[in-house]
Amino acid sequence: MFSMSAHSQRGMALLVSLVFLLLLTLIGLSSMQSATLQEKMAGSVSLRNLSFQSAEAALRVGESEVELKTYSLSLCSNVIKCAPPAEALLITAAGVNPTSGVAWIASGSGFYGAQNIGATGAAVNMKDGASVTLYRVTAVGIAGNSRSVVESIYAKY
Repeated sequence: MFSMSAHSQRGMALLVSLVFLLLLTLIGLSSMQSATLQEKMAGSVSLRNLSFQSAEAALRVGESEVELKTYSLSLCSNVIKCAPPAEALLITAAGVNPTSGVAWIASGSGFYGAQNIGATGAAVNMKDGASVTLYRVTAVGIAGNSRSVVESIYAKY
């Protein structure tokens, strides 16, 4: 009777090992998919950081241009031309946008543009009666399919 019992269980070991092999295969596939997803997410974060850094660098270049004593820019003429430039979300090349009037200048892997939004004597932390001209500097950084837009308001004596 012992030999009959051992004979009847020979196929069972194969079946159990195939089930374990199937489970290990499913765990391996799940791990590979998770690793691939994490790699894509890390790539997206990296591109976002690169685009932000290039936008920051372009912004600093734009602010440096505005800071020059010889820099002059005519006052924006109407509400549309004084508004933040909407084309910053779409810009791909340097040039003047006819709607906003902003002249986009290439800088590294980004672009910057400036707008003269007027003079004021009521800027924060200014001495009484001191008048400054305010410039809006908008910069766009592009890295892969990621785009970052940053702005600053620059007060110039």
